[in-house]
Amino acid sequence: MRLSSLPVWALCAAAFAQDHDIVIRGARVVDGSGNPWFHADVAVKDGVISRVGRLASTGAARIVDAGSRILAPGFIDLHTHIDESIEEHPSALNFLRDGVTTAVTGNCGSSHLDLAAFFGRLSKSGAGINVASLIGHNSIRRDVMGSADRAPSADELARMRGLVATAMRDGSMGLSTGLEYTPGTYASTGEIIELASEAARAGGLYATHMRSEDAGLIAALEEAAHISEKSGARLHISHLKQDGKAFWGSAPRLLGMIEGFRARGLDVTLDQYPYDAWSTGLSLLLPNWALAGGSTELKKRLADATTRARLAREIVEHNRTRGNDDFSYVRIARMAALPEVEGMTLAAAGRRLGKADEAETILFLAGLGGASIIGRSMSEADVERIMAYPNTAVASDGRVAVPGQGSPHPRSYGTNARVLAEYTRKRGVLRLEDAIRRMTSLPARAFGLRDRGLIREGLAADLVLFDPASVADLATFERPYQYSKGFDYVMVNGRFAIDNGAPAGLHGRPLRRR
Repeated sequence: MRLSSLPVWALCAAAFAQDHDIVIRGARVVDGSGNPWFHADVAVKDGVISRVGRLASTGAARIVDAGSRILAPGFIDLHTHIDESIEEHPSALNFLRDGVTTAVTGNCGSSHLDLAAFFGRLSKSGAGINVASLIGHNSIRRDVMGSADRAPSADELARMRGLVATAMRDGSMGLSTGLEYTPGTYASTGEIIELASEAARAGGLYATHMRSEDAGLIAALEEAAHISEKSGARLHISHLKQDGKAFWGSAPRLLGMIEGFRARGLDVTLDQYPYDAWSTGLSLLLPNWALAGGSTELKKRLADATTRARLAREIVEHNRTRGNDDFSYVRIARMAALPEVEGMTLAAAGRRLGKADEAETILFLAGLGGASIIGRSMSEADVERIMAYPNTAVASDGRVAVPGQGSPHPRSYGTNARVLAEYTRKRGVLRLEDAIRRMTSLPARAFGLRDRGLIREGLAADLVLFDPASVADLATFERPYQYSKGFDYVMVNGRFAIDNGAPAGLHGRPLRRR
């Protein structure tokens, strides 16, 4: 039969059959909105979702049978630290195998200063996932003022504002701070308001690792809200937690404060990783004054017996204010200068190094530089309370981890799978649909990624297909380099990056703020 002799409906069907690149059939679609799942087929064409519905007669270059697995939007990890590692290890398999298709970097005040160059390199080299970035206050302040513990001059403040403005033009999602870290910790609230205002003018948000996550947490949260209110920037609280036994049980008060901020008109969201342990640089155990001026000045202070004794005393005293009698909850994640102590507690490392006590071990390692630690000092009950809050997004605080390089936090490998397996399937803290909303549309809305985070026709085809009954995180603190299981297909910009369980190319790209 000639094509021209076919009935009109057959001609339309024949044309439509060639109108898609991929069709995923027979899925239980969790669309990212938080609404209940529904049965549907999803078609993809030219990197976007072209159809959602019953497409039994629809053809495509490739058809994937979902087998009643869950089809969700690709997960958006809005708090990562992949600035340097994504270029060296562009596949980002630890993220892809955890269902992540987009990562936001530049958090906690640390970022590339030249985002245009960073995005340009990624565009040329490719990446396994999409990459967006904030502009980091610590990086800006260090570029302009070094590690000085003082207020900026008018000229210095103007230069910092100029760097924020340039970054926003280059596609930054907003300004990030790490006010527990140097040199950001030396900045006044007023300085941050000035820089957040610059980001807000361009439509960016203010994302903050607050000034304190232990004794000063309440004041730090109030400061964050004040900065948001005065600058006009949307507020995002990074990895909300209570660090230290003395502050366990305070989650209801913190969440009540956040609801109060929202009630008075502030757009506030937050994120969390699903573990009772944090990870950061060992220098965070030292008082801020000891870090002023950088590593050279720190070494001078450590060499002075009186100052060293004062440092040891203040380290112990601060630890006690957090409800801890010792540092048994801390172990060494990375120590490039002494890899033999990686994975050890501070006490065990001290014994190996012949140090008198844990404080002296901290000072010795701080003098060498480059140490990172893991601290298991959070309450599991508070983790669950914060997770149950509707405006909490799931985020890893992770990096592109490379096997053999230290003993890192398992969050870089298993964050999303852990929420789905442990807190959704096992404990019932979240419904499946709401867990996925916290990984998709919530972070997309908070960070202005308007073409992602939902399964909707016309949006970017970032998708993940998995079995909710078998998905699981395998990474542990003892064996962190273990990929999550169960994410059979992960699609990035309309192409499979994980195809039937196997890596399938670099299909990510930089995402610039619109």
